[in-house]
Amino acid sequence: MSLLEINNLSLGIHGVPILKGVSFAIAEGEIHGLIGESGSGKSMTAFAAMQLLPNGAACSGEITLNGRNVLTASETELCQIRGNDVGMVFQEPMTALNPVQTIGQQVAETILIHEPGTSARAARTRAEEALRRAELPPERFPLSRYPFELSGGQKQRVVIAMAIALRPKLLIADEPTTALDVTTQAQILTLLKRLAREDGMGMLLITHDLAVVSDMADHITIMRRGEVMEAAPTKQLFAELKHPYTQALFEASTHQPDREAQDETTPLLKVVNVIRDYPLPRKTLFAPQEQFRALKGVSFDLYRGESLGLVGESGCGKSTLTRAILGLDPITSGKIELDGASVQTGEHAVRRKMQVVFQDPYGSFNPRHKVARLVAEPFHLAETSPSGAARDTAVAEALISVGLAPEDAQKYIHEFSGGQRQRIAIARALILKPDLILLDEAVSALDVSIRAQILDLLAELSDQFNLSYLFISHDLSVVRSITDRVLVMQAGEIVEQGNTETVFTAPQHPYTRSLIAAAPRLPKGPAHAA
Repeated sequence: MSLLEINNLSLGIHGVPILKGVSFAIAEGEIHGLIGESGSGKSMTAFAAMQLLPNGAACSGEITLNGRNVLTASETELCQIRGNDVGMVFQEPMTALNPVQTIGQQVAETILIHEPGTSARAARTRAEEALRRAELPPERFPLSRYPFELSGGQKQRVVIAMAIALRPKLLIADEPTTALDVTTQAQILTLLKRLAREDGMGMLLITHDLAVVSDMADHITIMRRGEVMEAAPTKQLFAELKHPYTQALFEASTHQPDREAQDETTPLLKVVNVIRDYPLPRKTLFAPQEQFRALKGVSFDLYRGESLGLVGESGCGKSTLTRAILGLDPITSGKIELDGASVQTGEHAVRRKMQVVFQDPYGSFNPRHKVARLVAEPFHLAETSPSGAARDTAVAEALISVGLAPEDAQKYIHEFSGGQRQRIAIARALILKPDLILLDEAVSALDVSIRAQILDLLAELSDQFNLSYLFISHDLSVVRSITDRVLVMQAGEIVEQGNTETVFTAPQHPYTRSLIAAAPRLPKGPAHAA
């Protein structure tokens, strides 16, 4: 008998169909990958299995969890099932954790809620055990710590500890590593796999990344628009890629944009021996103030028309360097020049030659303003800002250049998909016709097919406008596909740099080798999908 069995599941919200006849099963100890793009119904399938559905949702079909019919269970029974029989790990650990409670309190709370007779001391002991199993030993990470005192990977381990504290029979992991760098991602995936094998626990691993599940899952189900497109054991699925949609996902995951060769003769951006120190809090009033060195003599050139990658783990100094290049953060020593002028002077004439595209396009826009105003925002840096018809024309041209329509200028940002929002962010970056665009994890949150479209767009814009890119990402496959050269950063230093393909095929530094080894890889598909 299967641990989780979903048969012909259909779901609608206020009459709008979301899931259409979804069927699959998970056995004890099996890791099942559920793959699909945003809006495919992956997360809604998981929420249906736990009956955590929004108002207006109606289900039909069958969902059996550990022999119990979930669809006919009362709310009291469901509260017993959640936590005891099934645990869940969410994508964003910071929003899944209470910022005003310690990590010990939050893990113990799971035990106290589901086992009311447990004493506080016993719950604390079991919380310590759960955190230890999640590789957060209390000797190094006391239970008295708060979430803000932990890194992203450490916070995700706390969420995992909460999910496994009661040793559930099924663990649902919904995009558990999307926001993590490659080494932390590899550690979290290895941890999840180990826990599943140790406890004989079934796992539903939800992701849009085929490479993530290729080495994790025993079985894969591919979804699109609420329907199952293909389902098979992992090796068989990658060997055959029967469905055209599965083939399209595979090709998008291995997509390489076409880019013209660049003439590396004229440096546009020069970063010379940049050091950035941050003062640490004083331990006593009379003690000398200690400094934390975030950047340790960073130097590199970026050429006109070049796409330069910057990779490294969280905390390595990528964001500090990005802020320094944008002139948003002072440097302790060294120099940063754009087209021969110092960035640190703060003059608008220098800053308007570069723009930035952030990871979360929705978070970087004011939702109360229409697209026309959002795209035109950089004009405040211009010496003479266009107005009236000239301004409208500039906005329309920027939207057209990224594959959108001029009439989109009169819409609000919530009316667009994630990929369209990122196109609008690029249009905003283009409107001043800059020489350099910094892309800070600009495609990491996008589905693979949308990501491929954005990478193609960036390549086309680079060729059209002779743009230079500094592409900051923890996704090594993206960096390899879009950049000409790559910088590898560790603990505030550039430890390796060179031609992208050379660095990836023959890395010289041990840290570079460890990054590449940690990155998930797709197996080779059949000849028709290569």
